[in-house]
Amino acid sequence: MAEPLKNRYNEKMIKALGEEIIAVYPEFNKKEFQKCIFADGWDKKELKDRMYFIAKVLHDYIPEKYSKSINILKKVSTCFEGFEYMIFPAFVELYGLEYYEESIVALEYFTPRASSEFAVRPFIIKYETQMMNQMSEWAESCNPHVRRLASEGCRPRLPWAMALPNFKENPTPVLSILKKLLMDESEYVRRSVANNLNDISKDNPKILISLAKKCLGGDNDTDKLIKHACRSLLKKGDSEALNLFGFNPATHIIIEKFKVQTSVNMGSELTFSFTLKTARGNLGKLRIEYAIDFMKKNGQQRRKVFKISESDYIKQTKIVLKQYSFKQISTRTYYVGKHHLAILLNGKEMEKNEFILCDKY
Repeated sequence: MAEPLKNRYNEKMIKALGEEIIAVYPEFNKKEFQKCIFADGWDKKELKDRMYFIAKVLHDYIPEKYSKSINILKKVSTCFEGFEYMIFPAFVELYGLEYYEESIVALEYFTPRASSEFAVRPFIIKYETQMMNQMSEWAESCNPHVRRLASEGCRPRLPWAMALPNFKENPTPVLSILKKLLMDESEYVRRSVANNLNDISKDNPKILISLAKKCLGGDNDTDKLIKHACRSLLKKGDSEALNLFGFNPATHIIIEKFKVQTSVNMGSELTFSFTLKTARGNLGKLRIEYAIDFMKKNGQQRRKVFKISESDYIKQTKIVLKQYSFKQISTRTYYVGKHHLAILLNGKEMEKNEFILCDKY
């Protein structure tokens, strides 16, 4: 099992941070700083808790005046790179909200080495018009990290971050930024644009569909971006999104020999198989998915859709054999009891079988 990301915040990292701070601010009490970081309760803190905690402790050990503290952190930040150093933008988020001009300069400065995507969001909420004008400027930066910040920072539903309710209701200001970046030369930036559009689709699906109709067919990179942006709509079986990409109702196909294990133990793998057949010349363009109706703690079920494959099949048959692992993972909790597994073709459920998840290892 991979080591938890929160462990990137460790003694080695804190020691190196302290050494660089003392190099530019000799009055820094490195020993007390480290002692305070690893005081009681550190082990219980998760990833973002650790990030913000370090920023708060930093505030206690560097000059109280905001401009002085930011100048120190700017110099120190040049020695580090990686997500764990989002502690620098976090400092701005926590202590710089009343110092707009200085803070915006700092966030732009920090983001090439450690993204400011979380830290800009309180500024967007407090200074929406100013910040969206700033994002528009960032969208034209020569630095791809800054251009990405223009998109990633205003995502209505950025994971692990506070939501932007105004943009969930009306994403028009966001779209003006994204349109500048749709054909960006950097895939890193374009992927952020796709993720932002995917966020928008969850509250305003018609807006994404309308944009997709205008943009598809321009060039391969933009087509790829739009396809990625539509992924939630495609998983939901949205008929307009499916039609955009040529996934029409698969009425010419039958499913044979659909088999699902009747029971599976917690920690084991569920095996299922089926055969697709058609009397037509070929199966054609298919998006093949399966869905599991997972048992929830309250006894209700919640569906999760998984893609198997997607292609324009020239044969008349296709055999599918798949497994799903019920090993415990940090992002999903499993509960014993009745589940269902369904086969979906081009967004439509074709077959469904029941299985039982048992509490045995």
